Amino acid sequence: MTDVVLPCLNEAAALPWLLDRLPAGYRAVLADNGSTDGSAAVARRLGAVVVEVPQRGYGAAVHAGLLAADPDDGVVCVMDADGSFDPAHLPRLADPVRTGQADLVCGRRRPAGRGAWPVHARAGNAVLARRVRRDTGLPVHDIAPIRAARRADLLALDLRDRRFGYPLELLLGAARAGWRVREIDVPYHPRAAGTRSKVTGTVRGTLRAIHDMRAVLAR
Repeated sequence: MTDVVLPCLNEAAALPWLLDRLPAGYRAVLADNGSTDGSAAVARRLGAVVVEVPQRGYGAAVHAGLLAADPDDGVVCVMDADGSFDPAHLPRLADPVRTGQADLVCGRRRPAGRGAWPVHARAGNAVLARRVRRDTGLPVHDIAPIRAARRADLLALDLRDRRFGYPLELLLGAARAGWRVREIDVPYHPRAAGTRSKVTGTVRGTLRAIHDMRAVLAR
């Protein structure tokens, strides 16, 4: 069973479709980061493992989900819980890790609908990805919110950021550790109706994420 960590804050409207689309052999581990819309209850009802994460922040939710994931399978996926990714694509990320062809596989977002990825968010992501390529040589073009790696390897990196800087710190840590990193195209859809992005939903959210990531770069 491959666990899929879903960092979540008020994504109840997206969860029925999302959890129904999980491929056979994949199990949802919802890391609930203080939702007030019943996300945790919806996830439990649909069979997901739910972890309550009192510390706010994307990195805090992902880390708690990793700790709760089953250590026996080895490979774990991480994906946003807002319906912007189709879980049917998860084996494309997990299989190269499972077969030893890569240590980390990241999804490069390819917008599949109008408004899926606002211009201000795409521009900020491109700037950061260019910096990562320049500084590390990693072949990445996206600070990916969907990825697969081995659980033990992720925990061994000892990542410390608990906010929006976590995905960037992961890439930098993977480069330092000499990981083989692969990037594959993944369709990126508009979020489910009734949900709102904490990053791309507003210019302020995007600026907060860029601030956190710049702090990681400055370490």
